[in-house]
Amino acid sequence: MGTEGELVAGRYRLDQPIGRGRAGIVWLAYDIKLNRTVAAKRMYVPPGLDPARAEQARAIAFQEGQDATRVVHGCVITVHEAVLDGGQPWLVMEYVPSRNMADFLGEHGQLTPEQASFLGIQLATALTAAHNAGLAHRSVEPGNVLLADDGGVKVTDFGISGAGASPAYRAPEVARGQRAGSASDAFSLGATLYTAVEGVPPFGEQGTGELRSPQRAGALTGALLKLLRADPTARPTMADTIASLQAITQGRQSAFIPPTAPVMPTIPAMPRPPLVQQPPPAPRPSRAPMDVIRSSPKLRMWILTVLAILTAAAIGIGIAELLFV
Repeated sequence: MGTEGELVAGRYRLDQPIGRGRAGIVWLAYDIKLNRTVAAKRMYVPPGLDPARAEQARAIAFQEGQDATRVVHGCVITVHEAVLDGGQPWLVMEYVPSRNMADFLGEHGQLTPEQASFLGIQLATALTAAHNAGLAHRSVEPGNVLLADDGGVKVTDFGISGAGASPAYRAPEVARGQRAGSASDAFSLGATLYTAVEGVPPFGEQGTGELRSPQRAGALTGALLKLLRADPTARPTMADTIASLQAITQGRQSAFIPPTAPVMPTIPAMPRPPLVQQPPPAPRPSRAPMDVIRSSPKLRMWILTVLAILTAAAIGIGIAELLFV
């Protein structure tokens, strides 16, 4: 398992243990070639195998380590390389000061549905990157989710079978011996988020009990139950899960259409008739003053009345001058 001060592959000095899981010890190490701090872990090989099978198991572990270097994402612990030391495979990874989610929940208690939804978005995008690279995680669980000291989220052990996933987070089809894939990762993600908000795994520690009805999941309940479906073909895709979780974090969960909703038939739009350019209206000819008067009887009567009054006044003035001069 390594000892303090040991030089792995002639390059990585083991300084101190920083974590321990079912697959072994994770060491804080120093790369004497590139002068940087890294994390190193001897990869798990089942004990008690005969020499031929042990050699085969080491070859498989080493290949898994090399495959893990293909996953590049901001929420994934980068695997720098897989190396052999004395015939034993080791994984050399980036070092991120952090604590795993299992320890965090044990110290601080459950997350709110909104916090778990935000966490789920980070995990689902990391899983999407791995799936796009042709790699399933195989063991998504709280112990493999790192909550970084700077507030980030990192997933570790992509594609590393190790000692196998914990029964509480193992998809039913994987428990029956089928190969892990994107659908089983979706189940494990659902079980991990369920534990984050409820404090216990959905089907118990052995994963064989009845589904416990969520008590604290709130708006997250629907998304969790979809991920935890027994039939892997009925589980939502990672893209649908991300959209659902984003809706919850933005308060739009009621507006999100579930991935299982029936597809409504699309009604083709009727073609719109082409717009016809109408010619501008012809300018109205200006009208002469007399035309205006003739076309308005009221105006014509008013003018005649005024003229009659003025005429009468003029005649009266003329008669008065004749009489009094």
